[in-house]
Amino acid sequence: MLDFTDQAFINDPHPAYADLRRTGPIRRVALPSGQNAWLVTRYEDARRVLADPRLSKGLPVTGASAGGQQALTAAISRHMLAVDPPDHTRLRRLVSAAFTVRRIEALRPRIEEIATDLLDAVKGRDEIDLIDAFAFPLPIQVICELLGVPAEDRDDFREWSTVIVTGSMAGSDQFATSMREMIAYIGRLLADRRANGGDDLLAGLIQVRDAEDRLTEQELSSMVFLLLIAGHETTVNLIGNGAFLLLSERERWERLTADRGLLDTSIEEFLRFEGPVETSTFRVASEQLEIGGVTIEAGDPVIAVLLSANRDGDRFPDADDLQLDRPANPHLAFGHGIHYCLGAPLARLEARIAFTHLLDRFPGLRLAVPPEELRWRPGTLLRGLWELPVRLS
Repeated sequence: MLDFTDQAFINDPHPAYADLRRTGPIRRVALPSGQNAWLVTRYEDARRVLADPRLSKGLPVTGASAGGQQALTAAISRHMLAVDPPDHTRLRRLVSAAFTVRRIEALRPRIEEIATDLLDAVKGRDEIDLIDAFAFPLPIQVICELLGVPAEDRDDFREWSTVIVTGSMAGSDQFATSMREMIAYIGRLLADRRANGGDDLLAGLIQVRDAEDRLTEQELSSMVFLLLIAGHETTVNLIGNGAFLLLSERERWERLTADRGLLDTSIEEFLRFEGPVETSTFRVASEQLEIGGVTIEAGDPVIAVLLSANRDGDRFPDADDLQLDRPANPHLAFGHGIHYCLGAPLARLEARIAFTHLLDRFPGLRLAVPPEELRWRPGTLLRGLWELPVRLS
């Protein structure tokens, strides 16, 4: 039986997921919230789950996790990750109008500048926490500037976000407090932008329309919530996990330092091997269906374990080996199907810039503690480190 709260599992869930793939790849388990759900752990099954229209994002999750938390999150539950077509189609179209590839690419000089400033700030120090000094502030500054979040509010936002993504494992009171404070904060942001205008993405979301269609107030709040949380948490973990993988076996770091042509395939391999998202969000069966030979009843919640699917040896040769030059890498780290991550190009761009600057500035970078002493963050949704102490030379 999986115990998601066990520190040994949190630090290294891969052996438990490998056992599930062998012995029960579709398994009903109890989550830390008390909710029962089907875990789907093999690649092909997970890929089908992510794209099957009979598995709904819009149906309510019932049972132990319903009630207080679900009622609290209703105010920010109308974003594109939480609804089905046709609502999803409409929301993604409207948001894509303000979140274009051209807008992302235009951020490149500013991301380069932020990375340079952050590494300038630690020059001359012997040791830093790479998460706190670089992996967190880079993407949070990017998404906050993109949306128009004031710099002085980012520490509060970081605190709320950390609790929210940890979910029930953060404690129900702390979760509720963080949710209320963040929802209220988003309301104040929207009111300010309506009153004062601006040229950021938040102002764009308020103004965006397609013919006579536009975002409702709840949709606006929900979309800002999604972009703030998803727009930085996954990239923090992509940079942090990738640096950990390179430095825990340092010949990887030295190889990438010597051959920058491996950078893009390395980032894709970080996403596969120790991806920033452990599980998909809930889907609920709208009718009885079969996954991998197991019958799922209507109303049952289903979760695809992306971290497990991406280590499935039936899909990836030598799946438990990290290969910086892996030639074909159709991982599920950004999802699959209509809910494929809209921010994937931004995350990849930030990661390329982050690792380029780290390799250029600190070729002697190394871990300051043994890998087994590092602490991984609890929670079933995201996969990332609390801290990553490194020596700069």
